[in-house]
Amino acid sequence: MRYISTRGKAPVLNFEEVVLTGLARDGGLYLPESWPQFSREDIEGLAGMSYAEAAAFLLQPFLGDSIDAADFRKMTEKAYAGFAHKAVVPVSQLGSNEFLMELYHGPTLAFKDVALQLLGLLYDHLLAREGKRVTIVGATSGDTGSAAIEACRGREAVDIFILHPKGRVSEVQRRQMTTVLDANVHNIAVEGDFDDCQAMVKAMFNDHEFRDSLAVSAVNSINWARVMAQIVYYFTVGVSLGAPSRSISFSVPSGNFGDVYAGYAASRMGLPIEQLIVATNRNDILSRFFNSGEYRKSGVDPTISPSMDIQVSSNFERFLADLYGRDGDAIADLMGKLDSEGGFSVNMSLLNEGIFAAGRCDEEETLATIRRTLDDSAKLVDPHTAVGLAVGESCRKNTDVPLVTLSTAHPAKFPDAVEKATGERPELPKHMADLFEREERLVDLPNDIGTIKSYIKERARILSAA
Repeated sequence: MRYISTRGKAPVLNFEEVVLTGLARDGGLYLPESWPQFSREDIEGLAGMSYAEAAAFLLQPFLGDSIDAADFRKMTEKAYAGFAHKAVVPVSQLGSNEFLMELYHGPTLAFKDVALQLLGLLYDHLLAREGKRVTIVGATSGDTGSAAIEACRGREAVDIFILHPKGRVSEVQRRQMTTVLDANVHNIAVEGDFDDCQAMVKAMFNDHEFRDSLAVSAVNSINWARVMAQIVYYFTVGVSLGAPSRSISFSVPSGNFGDVYAGYAASRMGLPIEQLIVATNRNDILSRFFNSGEYRKSGVDPTISPSMDIQVSSNFERFLADLYGRDGDAIADLMGKLDSEGGFSVNMSLLNEGIFAAGRCDEEETLATIRRTLDDSAKLVDPHTAVGLAVGESCRKNTDVPLVTLSTAHPAKFPDAVEKATGERPELPKHMADLFEREERLVDLPNDIGTIKSYIKERARILSAA
């Protein structure tokens, strides 16, 4: 398996190189040169597998000869052994042909755990084999940071620096990051929004001298391995509901487009998906695009679903690459227009034949959906999941096809919004019950890339050891 950049000018890499590289050197994102294909019989065979077995089977083609199959199987077993539910990603039923994919049973109570618990083990394996160290730099709108820190804490070959927008993540999300006191963990609160944090991370990757001197790598979904690992749960849940004998639809709360892009990848690999519904809050750049063909920045408003408060969705570039037939020059031109003009348009004829639908959900509708879901189905959901439920209902085209909404976070991560909607304050699980009593460690820094780069350089052990 070979990996190419969306912009076509960076070196072609193998899987090991892609994991340790992150962003391509031409500013693009890596994606597989071709999609592995799974037959009907292959997909039917998943029905008898554990989640770890299914992950090893589905993901092995992406690895090429970078990792031995037996070693990778051990990694998937270890990655998912600590999840609170034996199924890892269980499904619950809300109504007639309406289901929730519960992605919050990992250590930090969010869907990012499913990928990052595996990515941490991939780093361990590859770095130990090569005798290397890396400096991980990432941005988070709330959940990626805590999941990445949990996966990388205490690892000798890794230093991790996570940028989050100050005051724009929930208190639970912040404390899940800042109460991890391992010496290799560094939390940076940035005066700005998530897009500011993400832009600085990309700028650091594009500063090749900085990047090379610190061996900078990524845990954000710009790292292909993050998206790759998320493909698995579309297959396992789809099979549990009748695939490949029937098609399945998914509604995905969307900010950075990584989770829904993994669903798109699953469809390209053979899973019969009727609809992929892109559900946004009022920061609705993705919804506007799929309904108009216009992708244009318009500022970020804080909401009660903060992990979706994003305007520049990194993984969207991967989707555009397939939409434009892997034409790197065309993608570079579109991304240039996004930077210089604030947006671009595509011909709607490119979108009309696809599986995507999209819609937005405002604050009041989000709260009403949390209330209604508890009343109708005795299920407490977080505000991001509520956005997925509301938009899924409005965009669904065929009620005979099962609709699965991705429940991306435990409601206890957003207790204020849930309590406002229902009068019921969700409790943190036992392993996190003392979260508000734990010591915090973080630094507040201005929205200035020079300051943040200096902070990272002073603390990255790869330089001090050189």
